[in-house]
Amino acid sequence: MRAVGYRSPLPITDPEALIDIDLPDPTPNARDVLVRVKAVSVNPVDVKVRAKVAPPQGHVRVLGFDAAGAVGSDASLFKPGDEVYYSGSIARQGTDAEFHVVDERIVGRKPASLTFPQAAAMPLTTITAWELLFHRIGIRVGDKSAGRTLLVINGAGGVGSILIQLARQLTGLTVIATAARPESRAWASDMGAHLVIDHQRPLNEALVDAGFATVDIVASLTATEHHWPAIAEAIAPEGHVAVIDDPKQLDIVPFKRKSVASIGNSCLRDPCSKPKT
Repeated sequence: MRAVGYRSPLPITDPEALIDIDLPDPTPNARDVLVRVKAVSVNPVDVKVRAKVAPPQGHVRVLGFDAAGAVGSDASLFKPGDEVYYSGSIARQGTDAEFHVVDERIVGRKPASLTFPQAAAMPLTTITAWELLFHRIGIRVGDKSAGRTLLVINGAGGVGSILIQLARQLTGLTVIATAARPESRAWASDMGAHLVIDHQRPLNEALVDAGFATVDIVASLTATEHHWPAIAEAIAPEGHVAVIDDPKQLDIVPFKRKSVASIGNSCLRDPCSKPKT
């Protein structure tokens, strides 16, 4: 089968940084399904893995986490021809290939309303947004009680777009998104944000100008180090701050006096992808 991968973490400008390769078709183990891949997506974790994780000497690592395709082997939960989508495991070869094997317990049926490319764009961003809001922060699904506010930094990005929709459809949170460009602001609003503020300004100042002295929950999805002082000012006492990017160093002292819960949500598929028995 054809696949895309790398042999060594080289600079992306190097011709060997990404290579087209031919590999044997993978063989499913117990509880695996063999999937004929129809579409994949590229996520930040793919960039991080390619830049930092060296395959064993003489081996090639195939990139990719998200995929949508058709099942090509029998399993207890699926039959050949079923259309599926999923995010794979960092412990296995990636999805950037004609065929991929994945534990059937982390596979979902592709919604009929989505094309294969649309479905492939969903898994990792959706899982991250869902786990951030409902698992890490602990908001209850379907709780429509009003009064709490959620600030989504980078509301027009992949995770931000999903997070806004989940919060708006499944909770009673007032959703405030950040965006800068007119098209990004329009996108965040279309996703369901009640309000969009400009993240090129200090966020605490933009919030105050919009009528919010504080917010209860901050989902910092990018540029956390840049926004950290403003987040410290804007977060309400006993609020929650969730971070999914990779800041080098964060000072938590300003948050101590507010008894803020800070959450590092680094769901890169494991342990997030561990199968449920």
